Amino acid sequence: MEKTDDSVQEKHVDYETTSWKNIVKKSWIESKKMWEIAAPAMITAVTHFSIGFVTCAFVGHLGELELAAVSIVENVIETFADGIMLGMGSALETLCGQAVGAGQLNMLGIYMQRSWIITGVTALVLTPFYVFASPLLQFLHQDKDISKLAGKYSIWVIPQLFAYAINYPIQKFLQAQSRVWIMTIISIVALAFHVLLNWVLVTKLNHGLLGAAIAGNISWWLVVLGQMVYLVCGCFPEARTGFSWLALKSLASFLKLSIASAVMLCLEEWYFTTVILMVGWLDNPEIAVDAISICMNLQLWTLTIALGFNVAISVRVSKELGAGHPKAAKFSMVVAVLTSIIIGVIFTALVLVTKDDYPKVFTGKPVVMKEASNLCYFLAATIFLNSIQPVLHGVAVGAGWQFLVALINIVCNILKPIARAVTSLGMG
Repeated sequence: MEKTDDSVQEKHVDYETTSWKNIVKKSWIESKKMWEIAAPAMITAVTHFSIGFVTCAFVGHLGELELAAVSIVENVIETFADGIMLGMGSALETLCGQAVGAGQLNMLGIYMQRSWIITGVTALVLTPFYVFASPLLQFLHQDKDISKLAGKYSIWVIPQLFAYAINYPIQKFLQAQSRVWIMTIISIVALAFHVLLNWVLVTKLNHGLLGAAIAGNISWWLVVLGQMVYLVCGCFPEARTGFSWLALKSLASFLKLSIASAVMLCLEEWYFTTVILMVGWLDNPEIAVDAISICMNLQLWTLTIALGFNVAISVRVSKELGAGHPKAAKFSMVVAVLTSIIIGVIFTALVLVTKDDYPKVFTGKPVVMKEASNLCYFLAATIFLNSIQPVLHGVAVGAGWQFLVALINIVCNILKPIARAVTSLGMG
């Protein structure tokens, strides 16, 4: 099995000396380690998100109602479920990374199996949200026509939910061992296949939303199948020990960390869901939802770049802490944050420069393009801020601070509506 000998390399780097020459040397070494993980992780994140991006692009040319329905499913139902699923799988990220750093490779397969049990049960619990999406959305005062069509589409994409349940634990298993390039290759193949499927099913055969759902289901299960084949092909003789009853032990403590991870992540991600729901209450909800969905699709696409650093810093911090190198973990965080800020500035500038052009990718409706263009300054500011937050989230996951960050997020989300209420009453 390939190994990244980070611990050996750390011995050649002096983390006590503060001369500029030493700082530059440390930064260069750390940047190389970071980009070795972040670059393929970014490509993987972009391709995974682009599956939904491509779906919206094809569906957007069917009509405003169809795009609004798919957008509300992707940004409300799937974001709600995906936040929980990814959060429940993030405990594996902490434990696997620290196990690799400590040289306990035999525990990785057991941790992954525990995570499969938890994410599988979570998928079953979340299934009713997909089945009853239409009445749920109408209860939340969404447009009736959009809700009915969204309800049909959400049922058709239920297979994707169970693909997530298998996919996320495998991802964390591979990331902890720096096997990110294989994930990237599989994701690129799946994305190319997804484009072809949408062109055939949606454009040529005119199967509409059903065709888009089938294309998404096949593409996500292709990702899972590719990773499973790689997993069982004998590349991990020490880490993959086969199915073991040990996976059923310590499930309570594993579940506790998983829930903390889910709370931490969900409270950070669900604001996308909140925005879409609030926009659905406006006049002309089809146009409003379409416009905000275009901006959020672009924002989420740029966010996947920051998520590459999220993966990299989580792996780096967990490995260094597992190997007993806290100073190296702290320095990794500084390098990752500074790099993400630079990238955030670049994307912010690109959005401002292309504010009249990017809506054309999603729709040919002038009124929707105008509304999306009007949101460009808000979009640019959000993109910049979201270039930093995922890196800090990755540090928390790598260090196992999920409980603390979850508590901070809960307090902040309680204080925000209180502050708004005080302001609205003229007391602030």
